Amino acid sequence: MKNIILLPAIISCFLSVHALSEEAEPQKNVFEALKEKIPVHGFIEYGYGSRITRDDTQNHDTLYNEARLRLDYNHAWDNVEVQFKGDAVYDGFQGEALFDWRETYALALPADWMEAKLGRQILTWGTGDYLFINDMFPKDWVSFFIGRDDEYLKAPSNSVKLSFFPDIFDINMVWTPKFTPDEYVTGQRLSYYNPLTQELSGSRNQIYAEDPKGDIENGEFALRIYKNIKGYEFAGYAYKGFFKRPEGFNTRLWKNYFPKLAVYGGSVRGNVFGGIGNAEFGYYDSIEDREGDNPLIENSSARGLLGYTREIVKDFSAGMQWYFEYMKNYDEYDETYLNEPAQKDRFRQLLTLRLTRYAMMQNLIVSLFTFYSPTDNDAYLRPSVTYRYNDHLSFSVGGNIFLKKYDHTFFGQLEDNTNIYIRARYSF
Repeated sequence: MKNIILLPAIISCFLSVHALSEEAEPQKNVFEALKEKIPVHGFIEYGYGSRITRDDTQNHDTLYNEARLRLDYNHAWDNVEVQFKGDAVYDGFQGEALFDWRETYALALPADWMEAKLGRQILTWGTGDYLFINDMFPKDWVSFFIGRDDEYLKAPSNSVKLSFFPDIFDINMVWTPKFTPDEYVTGQRLSYYNPLTQELSGSRNQIYAEDPKGDIENGEFALRIYKNIKGYEFAGYAYKGFFKRPEGFNTRLWKNYFPKLAVYGGSVRGNVFGGIGNAEFGYYDSIEDREGDNPLIENSSARGLLGYTREIVKDFSAGMQWYFEYMKNYDEYDETYLNEPAQKDRFRQLLTLRLTRYAMMQNLIVSLFTFYSPTDNDAYLRPSVTYRYNDHLSFSVGGNIFLKKYDHTFFGQLEDNTNIYIRARYSF
């Protein structure tokens, strides 16, 4: 409650910063004066989010209570560019200050047909909207579910990315020497379904997973080959590493761990009937359980999606996706998996719908993203409203709403984490 009482005061501070800067005009405000001396961009932001449902597995309802200062510096020479981007954060949930390095890399162009990018970077590819098949780069699902800005869904990794541009097609190769997992739900902030206890678990029963050893052979390799043909981008992908979430359980250590994984896939995206259509597929090769008879390791599976997005009328767009996962060796899984009520379906399906409306000269953005699984009988709704007061100041309010029929399904296990949030940001 104390945090809620503080909110109006914090928002007033944001407005005061802006008011002071306007009063100081035509003289430069403090941020403009700083930028003249050091070309740094960034923002200050405060965000707060809280559960709106009762969760007996957690000690308190606050999920998100952060003050954040972003500093962003970029400089380029003829064939070299450097980028520094990081956030100084006070995390009220943890009660600690920390620095979140988002990007620190050097990019070089040693030849017309080659580009090299080394350092901490945020990587992405693939065609899905909030759905990832061949994009095996780390994600921060905790940020996604508690109300941080969408940019924090993509987590950074310390990688080497080499790009080649021969005449036939373009090639991206990424090597991440040390495996970087997703920021997945552990029970610390968000409760989850624990298949061992067959009940919802939270802060008193968190997941502690065993990371792969930091040996050089445990690095991750990702490859994309792509080409644009008459307005359609065709791409092929390959990945070798580990499941990004701890999809295995080691009975000797009595810990979850990350089984080995290889992924092979492809995608196409281009104009279709006045909108953008996309299709993507991938095969997940569960290297440690190719026969599918170990119930403690995720089976191999085929995954795919079809998507379509277009503007319906001026300033109003809609996007739809159909996604599926088909488990290989399901009969072996069915015979060996002992927690029968929590068994997965052989063929899991998911439908998504994104609706976005721009108003007030595009300063007001109203959005709703919906996930619905007809096979899991669960759903996840992400309504949000963002208002840009001016070029510097913006406010956002939204929610993460989970609906379920069963406790064990992907979104159903998160129902007690249903929350609302508010953010205020001053950019400079």
